[in-house]
Amino acid sequence: MGATRNPMLPVMLCGLSLFSLVMIGGNILAVLPADVSIWAVLSPQAGATEEILLHYTLLPRIVVALMAGAALGVAGSILQRVLRNPLAEPATLGVSAGSYLTLTIATLWFPFAASAAAEWVALAGAALALAAILGLSWRKGLSPATVTLSGMIVSLYCGAASAVLMLFNHDFLTGIYLWGAGYLDQQDWSGVVFLAPRLLAAIAVAALIQRPLALLALDDSNARSLGLNIEVFRLLSLLIAAVIIAVVTAAVGVISFIGLAVPALARATGARSPGREMVWSAVFGALVLVATDQCVQALPVTYRLFPTGAVTALMGAPLLLVLVRRLKSLSPPAMTGITQARRLMRPWTVIAVAALALAIAVFLSVFAGRGPSGWHVMTAPEGLYSMRTIRSVAAVAGGAMLALAGAILQRMTGNPLGSPEVLGVSSGAMLGIIAATLSATAVSRGLQISAGAVGAGITLAFIMALAHKGDFQGDRLLLIGVTLSSISGFVMAVLMAAQDPRLDQLLAWMSGSTYAVREQEAIAAVALLAAGLAVGALLRRWLEILPLGETVALSQGVSLRSATAILLLLSAVLTAAATILVGPLSFAGLMGPHLARLAGFQRPAPHLLASALIGGAILLGAEWLGRNVIFPYQIPAGLLATVVGGPFLLLLIGRRL
Repeated sequence: MGATRNPMLPVMLCGLSLFSLVMIGGNILAVLPADVSIWAVLSPQAGATEEILLHYTLLPRIVVALMAGAALGVAGSILQRVLRNPLAEPATLGVSAGSYLTLTIATLWFPFAASAAAEWVALAGAALALAAILGLSWRKGLSPATVTLSGMIVSLYCGAASAVLMLFNHDFLTGIYLWGAGYLDQQDWSGVVFLAPRLLAAIAVAALIQRPLALLALDDSNARSLGLNIEVFRLLSLLIAAVIIAVVTAAVGVISFIGLAVPALARATGARSPGREMVWSAVFGALVLVATDQCVQALPVTYRLFPTGAVTALMGAPLLLVLVRRLKSLSPPAMTGITQARRLMRPWTVIAVAALALAIAVFLSVFAGRGPSGWHVMTAPEGLYSMRTIRSVAAVAGGAMLALAGAILQRMTGNPLGSPEVLGVSSGAMLGIIAATLSATAVSRGLQISAGAVGAGITLAFIMALAHKGDFQGDRLLLIGVTLSSISGFVMAVLMAAQDPRLDQLLAWMSGSTYAVREQEAIAAVALLAAGLAVGALLRRWLEILPLGETVALSQGVSLRSATAILLLLSAVLTAAATILVGPLSFAGLMGPHLARLAGFQRPAPHLLASALIGGAILLGAEWLGRNVIFPYQIPAGLLATVVGGPFLLLLIGRRL
């Protein structure tokens, strides 16, 4: 395992171990009668209810938590090294989302399979998701950039498809949501029997590829010069990580935060080599998950209200924020595999044509649609024209602002996972709106906007304070945003588990809805978008220099701290405005910049404008389809954008990257 000189490691290890033991002992003693020996739990007597309860529920739950936490830590460490990205985690491969989608489908249409063989249904979904990612990435030798993008799109697509099914079948799928939030409840030792042999085999293979993992973190040319068959070992590493994630997900649901945070904690406390990082990731993962789960069981309310996966993110976030300053970046940046796309010879001509096409699309979305009498063109009353205009303009402005923010973040950090929702500001706006919805008797649109603005502002101030204090750059900045986003994930998990009747309104907004937008808001959004484009054009030199590194930036007279702070502020303002307007829309903000780059827009100014146009077009098309395809019912634009646009982008990436 090797020792490390970092004094934080023994302190963290002893602290987590002691806390876990205290919580386990307290939970056992709280149930075990005073006159019964604790050793009776290991061999319960027939008729002794407390002993049986502890033997068949608490003990297997502890063992499952230890195994799942350790396994997810190892999987996260492997992924972050293979993909050269400290933001890589179980959700990055799309395996967890594939399991979730297949279980959702089975619950609705094949309930016997969902109840009798849930683990195998989940594993089948994970296998299909992984097969799609590997198929798309194979032509490029499973390059980190291609695998990362393909995995994120598969994850978004499966998540959006599951959300659509959840939106229309909420009452039937509550149990699936509880499982998906990380639910460690055990009724016997079958979960341990399911996990143990599969995880031991996968981790044993992972232990044999420590040296290839160290080489995979290098540039491809350097790794090949050292005699490594990159494609073979990259495939093997991805398969090992995917098997671990799939097995854990099938047994206990989705607990992604462990795979994201624990390897970062291991590196921050001194682990450098792949073997040492995997070992300490396994140790920290096991301790963090079992400690969190024991805290959940010790709460004075029923633990079913608080899924362990969501609570893990909430409790682990402060620890990661404290240690993120020590995090060592993984290099080279993952964007290197994407920037080789062809460059357009006349980008501004293409942008002008695209802008005209978008204007025509807005016109058609207003005057062409479906009504009670079927499809029609220019036959609707004036009031309907006005409503369609507002929704169409809001969709374009919201999608464009998110894509513009995503383009700035991806260029600033050099990370293909950089997107508005990763920044954390949209989560702050979400928490503000959730708080207003739960605390007010009547929630007006003005109250929602005000609450969202306050939440986004507080989150932005917190991020800026951390960034200024620690001089965080690139991936560290995004890691802070991901950590802060875990809080909103916890709140939504609790609301879903509690089946709060006010949840339907929140789900519609979170799915990316233009239903409630008013005329003044749409006009303000257009004005803010124009201002953002103007400021982005003025800062185009920074966006071209920052990805080249700190040394080049300083040689060109660019203050890294000032440039990062200003660009971060611009991205955050655009993200907050779009989130408050139409909700958190992952697809447009993440994929608009990638589509623009794949189309050949490489320089900062045309890339920003093209990203905005593509993001606006994505959401406009989704908004039009959402209100027409199943009329009189409507599908939120954010979900439909991912469901419809995901396969198209996967096909494009498979052909171009």
